[in-house]
Amino acid sequence: MELSDWELVQKCQSGEMSAFEDLVSRYYQKVYMVILGLLRNRDDAMEVAQETFFRAYRKIKSFQGGSSFYTWLYRIAVNIAIDTQRRQKRNPLDFRETMDEVLEEQNEVAKDPFSDVHDKELRDRLVEAINDLTPEHKAVIVLRTLEGLSYKDIGEILGCSEGTVMSRLHYARKKLQSKLGGFL
Repeated sequence: MELSDWELVQKCQSGEMSAFEDLVSRYYQKVYMVILGLLRNRDDAMEVAQETFFRAYRKIKSFQGGSSFYTWLYRIAVNIAIDTQRRQKRNPLDFRETMDEVLEEQNEVAKDPFSDVHDKELRDRLVEAINDLTPEHKAVIVLRTLEGLSYKDIGEILGCSEGTVMSRLHYARKKLQSKLGGFL
């Protein structure tokens, strides 16, 4: 029988390391993908994911269950990713090359040469538009679009109200829409 997140947290708080390992295996891939969506670089995303779980382990005793574990964990991940992004002004080319590699590995790159050209141009413009967003706006786009989280969960993760999440999401979508012009 699989234990709930809260049960695993309680076991971890009482010193059971295997319980934390179960939480890591349950959430590592999802946390990594959110971070990759924010940072656009695999190496940086792996470092931030590791730092996320390291901090979560150090602070697990202070987790009281006021929010779900994954919301608490994502908040740690997003905050570290935003801080990392602010420290590094990454070249958009790095993102383009990294995301191309990820897509190729997942066999998601189109095989039709005509659609390849259109898709590459769209991807390039999308990358440019996303890179122009502030870290906060980028975070709401990733958490809502990639993770499908609710406004409430995103608000808890980012430490803001649902209204602020909706406003940021609206602004980010409008900015992306204006940048992408005729592609959408």
